[in-house]
Amino acid sequence: MTACAIEGGSAGAAATAEPEAESRTEPDPKEPGAVSGPEDYGAEPEPEGAGDPGKPAGADAPGLPGSAADEDGPEASSAVGGPAAPADGGPLPGGFTLTADGAYAARLTAAPGPPGERAWYPERWTLDGPEPYAVPLPLGQPEEPDAQVAPLADGRVLIRRRVADRQMFSLLYPTGPGTGELLLGAVECAEMTLLPPSPDGRCVYALSAGEHSSSLWLVAGGAFGPEEVARIPGRCSGGAWLDRAGRMLALDRRAPGGGPVKAVAVDLGRGAEVTPLLQIAPGSDDRLLLADADSGLLLIRSDAPGHDRLGWGVLGSCLPVRFPECLRLADATVTPFAVQPGQMLMPESCAVALRIDGAAGSWVGVWRPAGRRLHQFAAPLGWAPGTGYWSRDGVLRLPYTNGATSCGVALLAAPQDVEPSSVTGRPGDAEGGTQPSAAVSAPVVCKPVPLGQAPLHRAARSD
Repeated sequence: MTACAIEGGSAGAAATAEPEAESRTEPDPKEPGAVSGPEDYGAEPEPEGAGDPGKPAGADAPGLPGSAADEDGPEASSAVGGPAAPADGGPLPGGFTLTADGAYAARLTAAPGPPGERAWYPERWTLDGPEPYAVPLPLGQPEEPDAQVAPLADGRVLIRRRVADRQMFSLLYPTGPGTGELLLGAVECAEMTLLPPSPDGRCVYALSAGEHSSSLWLVAGGAFGPEEVARIPGRCSGGAWLDRAGRMLALDRRAPGGGPVKAVAVDLGRGAEVTPLLQIAPGSDDRLLLADADSGLLLIRSDAPGHDRLGWGVLGSCLPVRFPECLRLADATVTPFAVQPGQMLMPESCAVALRIDGAAGSWVGVWRPAGRRLHQFAAPLGWAPGTGYWSRDGVLRLPYTNGATSCGVALLAAPQDVEPSSVTGRPGDAEGGTQPSAAVSAPVVCKPVPLGQAPLHRAARSD
């Protein structure tokens, strides 16, 4: 199974990646205002004028969680939100992890207290009911801040604890007024990272990376506790699921002898067989950030264009990876974290949620490959950056917590994109690609573009 980022060839050939020629989105800051819930969620910025492209509407408002960009790198998981300091001075929330269907979430949090004296404990969120609610799962002693948690489809929460040079795994669940714990076992390993929960909701895998080889462990969902399922040559990182069955896992691997990072596919149904997944250029670092099993849409970060860029491709396609210019912001980092599901065979119509990190903090972007425009929104107060999930009908749900709401979900409907010819009414402007993309009074609905008719002539070459 290969995402063919190769121009007119197979997975073993090299390609010359070319950026798409697109107009840049130039948002203007609007009047600041707090955004604390679904009712008053931040509005999209108006791009008319000389606004800062790295700053959304309301970026100076208290609705943004924090005043500095988070330090998560470009390989942040789509299901895990990094820590974010609440503007109300509350406790620093830990990593926030969602199940693949968005029904449950888990995080490590702490009761208010002086720094260094906070009692950390896991917390499970239920998100598929009429109202979200949180269930604390404390035990007899507080957890260490570096513990990791992951929710399962049955409502239990996996926790990974580091004890000396061992990794301990347990399942936590609410039982009456207390917390039940099922010990799963331990792994003799100094460092280990949980991967995003499997799409089947029953399994959780962890990755232990070394300089010459990396071990993939099934730590929840197995028959006999944690078990090693694969040992992969090279140093692996990342982690994205390619299917709904939880069989095909993509990892970013650097070969044992060094060289560029290339995404590979691990087939867990065939003895963890490893096959190449991305090969944009021979010497480029090609990482897979996110994948959608329904449409085959892949979100990729690569330096094949000459410097690090965010691009997209389609699993199994022979068209090259495209690098939209609208996803390249000055003084800001753009990282995808969720793709709209249910868009069968229509990757260009999928709405993609993006985390944007800049000097003003972290905020939300929404983009479609066919729309060729980045919409930017202020984040709800207390949002864990990089956390959220889409409904099939295009509504983005962003979990948040702040001093006024201990467990909330902000709703954002995917904005409509504008046909290029309707921007100014002058055909010449649309061809130039320099006009402001939001200078239009009546947006029209963007129709899905079949793959054979997609506007890819600037990125593909005849040879």
